[in-house]
Amino acid sequence: MEPQKFGRYEIKGEIGRGGMATVYHAYDPRFEREVALKVLPREMLHDPQFRTRFEREAKTIAMLEHPAIVPVYDFGEEDGQPYFVMRYMTGGSLTERMKHGAMTIQEVAHLFGRLAPALDEAHAKGIVHRDLKPGNILFDQYGEPYISDFGIAKIAASQSNVTGSAILGTPAYMSPEQAQGDGIDGRSDIYGLGVILFELLTGQQPYHGDTPMSVVVKHITEPVPHILDVKPDLPPDIEAVIEKTLAKDRDERFSTVKALTDALNAVARGETPDLENSDKTLVASSKTAITKRPAPEPRTMLAKRGQASGPGPAAPRKKTGLWIGLGGVVLLMCVAAVVGVILLKDKIPFLAAPAPTKGPPIVRITATREVRQPTNTDTPGVLLLPAASLQAPTLAPSPTPTVQGLPRIGGADLIAFLNNNDIWVMGVDGSNPAQITKDGGGKNDLQWSPDGQSLYYISGKCIQSVTYPGGEGTQITCFTSANYLEAFEISPDSKQVAINLNRVLYVVPFDLTAISKARIWPQLQDMKGCFTYNSDSKQAPPKGVRWSNDGTKIAVNTLSVDAGRQVDLIRIFDISTCPSTVPQALDNFPAARFVMTYYSVNPKIPSFDWDGSTLFVLNSIFRYELGYLYAYNTETKQGQNLDPLKTACCYTAARFSPDGSFLLFAYQNPGDGSNAKTQLYYISYGNIGTRATYTPLTLPDGFFSANNDHLDATLRPANP
Repeated sequence: MEPQKFGRYEIKGEIGRGGMATVYHAYDPRFEREVALKVLPREMLHDPQFRTRFEREAKTIAMLEHPAIVPVYDFGEEDGQPYFVMRYMTGGSLTERMKHGAMTIQEVAHLFGRLAPALDEAHAKGIVHRDLKPGNILFDQYGEPYISDFGIAKIAASQSNVTGSAILGTPAYMSPEQAQGDGIDGRSDIYGLGVILFELLTGQQPYHGDTPMSVVVKHITEPVPHILDVKPDLPPDIEAVIEKTLAKDRDERFSTVKALTDALNAVARGETPDLENSDKTLVASSKTAITKRPAPEPRTMLAKRGQASGPGPAAPRKKTGLWIGLGGVVLLMCVAAVVGVILLKDKIPFLAAPAPTKGPPIVRITATREVRQPTNTDTPGVLLLPAASLQAPTLAPSPTPTVQGLPRIGGADLIAFLNNNDIWVMGVDGSNPAQITKDGGGKNDLQWSPDGQSLYYISGKCIQSVTYPGGEGTQITCFTSANYLEAFEISPDSKQVAINLNRVLYVVPFDLTAISKARIWPQLQDMKGCFTYNSDSKQAPPKGVRWSNDGTKIAVNTLSVDAGRQVDLIRIFDISTCPSTVPQALDNFPAARFVMTYYSVNPKIPSFDWDGSTLFVLNSIFRYELGYLYAYNTETKQGQNLDPLKTACCYTAARFSPDGSFLLFAYQNPGDGSNAKTQLYYISYGNIGTRATYTPLTLPDGFFSANNDHLDATLRPANP
């Protein structure tokens, strides 16, 4: 079936198909977004089990409604064919990321920490995924992971099995009890995570076999392999975590994914996790919780090689006499498992070639940073308060600093930035941080007004301003019918402004009176500006914008196609002769110019800046909006890895000072995992690479309360 349209959805191509459904890359014209359309094929309509499984998957995801589960947008039937519509994921799958080598414990702990609340919530509701594997963990454009494919999820409380006696799952990740057709609960998913954990840390699965059946038998009968035999450089304490996660007896496993994640974080910090007291109660496997039964006698979970495990020899791993005694039954179950996998397993990858647009509407935080659009943004209720005193740890606003006595570094005297979605201002030395807004609404594209007396920013679909230091807010205009409002960038000479509306960039005169009257895109077009980019489909859609110092050039972060896939490319245009001539791109990077770490995995540029002359700074995505920091020189056409703190990663929100001599950036130490704290640095750009050491700007403890906060910053030029 190769439809061009399915109901209102325009089919752009097939993503994949499996035993139960076909998934298409589609476009929803009603909401103007790319989606993944999952359809039950006509040849399956006669089988009530397939229809029931298909419908139950959509209802299961809708019932969970968790931020780490790929969401369902729509569900229904078209000409007798059931379908449901999901977010179209563009960041790749975990399977694809594993091709780049083993991960660190810190990286895995962060990954599991994001997924833990979703799985624990599902398990608490009696929902067991039953097919956790790297191909069913997908990433969005920011590198955040999501769980997908609940096609064979079991609702434990119902004790019903719409697949009859078939055993479903993927052999390499199947728990012993699932392989044998026993009743399962959330601990079966935890076993699957244990297999993924082993694979992420070593690059290989714990059990191997010539056939799927042989792998299933090993999961049932063979002891847990020593991970340190495969990768000796791992911390020794990881072995006990693996042993507990992959225990044959589910009562000996972690009872929650959070407990597993806490143990991983402890190992990542160099600590020995307390596995005996890591959790006491198991999640619901039917209608009631199960209390974990104590071990018959204390014993060491795993003896470190070369060490005694206690007064006597370590208790042996649980042997398989029971399995051997029931060998005939096991083999029958294994056959059933393989048949179920071959005939019924839905192996659809939700992710194929990236799409021009992704999921729900998004807005830009820095020149190119994107986040999911906040709700209720058409008429945001902005509460703007005068700055008051800041006293740690309550983080109350501090007295507004006066212009007199402010240090001037790099041609700037003030930094404005976002913290918990509110605007703060402080000196360039980190002194006197003052909170300017207190509404907590999503904001992006923060910049100083030409006179330095107020700040402009985007909130949802509205352009707003707030005075400094007064804190008086003004709504300039709102494009309430738009899907995207991603840029409002004033030229250095204050004569023009670049507005990116619905992925069309309008360079128009900076006339606030005229802009305040604009509500829809034709009114921007009527302003007869110098340049309109992406007015037809032949040009790559724009996102973020930066100006040259003289206002004759503009740098645009575009959603381009390179080597057959969608990537972020920064293109530079000379607009000095427009509108008499159509501007052509003078340069584009990083593709074909230089290689950025992790850009090949997730080809997005969450943050970039221009010194207005020859240098750009930009970062890739490793986690959240942070990644590896690079510079690009438009004269030499070469890129350079910048690592001021000599830790390789993780940087974001880099901004040049007004005179280009200093660099402001945010940083998190990846070694701290989920406990990483955000720090701000303001350093001499020319000293980078000289082995100089730097200290962060001094801010109260806990100032940045969440390590996944999106950050934006702008430097105010100091008066002469």
